[in-house]
Amino acid sequence: MMAQSKYILALLTFITIGMIIGSLFQLAFIWRLEEPSGTSHWENDKEASLLRHGLGMKSDVRTSSGMFLSSEERKYPIIEAIEKRIAVFSQVPAENGELIQVLRYETNQFYRPHHDYFSDTFNLKRGGQRVATMLMYLSDDVEGGETYFPMAGSGECSCGGKVVKGLCVKPNKGDAVLFWSTGLDGETDPNSLHGGCAVLRGEKWSATKWMRQKTSF
Repeated sequence: MMAQSKYILALLTFITIGMIIGSLFQLAFIWRLEEPSGTSHWENDKEASLLRHGLGMKSDVRTSSGMFLSSEERKYPIIEAIEKRIAVFSQVPAENGELIQVLRYETNQFYRPHHDYFSDTFNLKRGGQRVATMLMYLSDDVEGGETYFPMAGSGECSCGGKVVKGLCVKPNKGDAVLFWSTGLDGETDPNSLHGGCAVLRGEKWSATKWMRQKTSF
């Protein structure tokens, strides 16, 4: 029970969900290059940079496809409204958040269990540690594709058609999950381990918002 409460898992229903979903689906297909002037936030982050530019990178850890919204896209009224809701719910200022990442999981695609917090100096200098993650589900009619927390509780759940120990959250359009990567003392929490179960049927679309200790974006 205590382990479950540490994640502060929550399901949200956005009032303007139809509008939000439509906008994010459109943004997911905008594959712009960075503006020629200025420095990219992702220049030293190989995976993020490739995703931002719509390029592929083979991985045995995550097999989905996706992209980050740009700084300009972040100024769209609908995106600002989403980020404001996230900030109110998480109690983390919107300016402490990274750019939203939109992901698409097709049949048999997955994301192996991992932590969102950093262990490298470069990322820690760009806003401090990741303290929380808001994961938003954008599609329905998906079989499998659960978000899996293997360290949460002692129960069992279905993850991509397999019975596993821990907690699994089914992706339902309009819902969101908030969980923490650090404790109140600021120390990273290894129990925040999580992953994306394999999609068995349909397509899973999601948007992720990572929040840092301080402003850097």
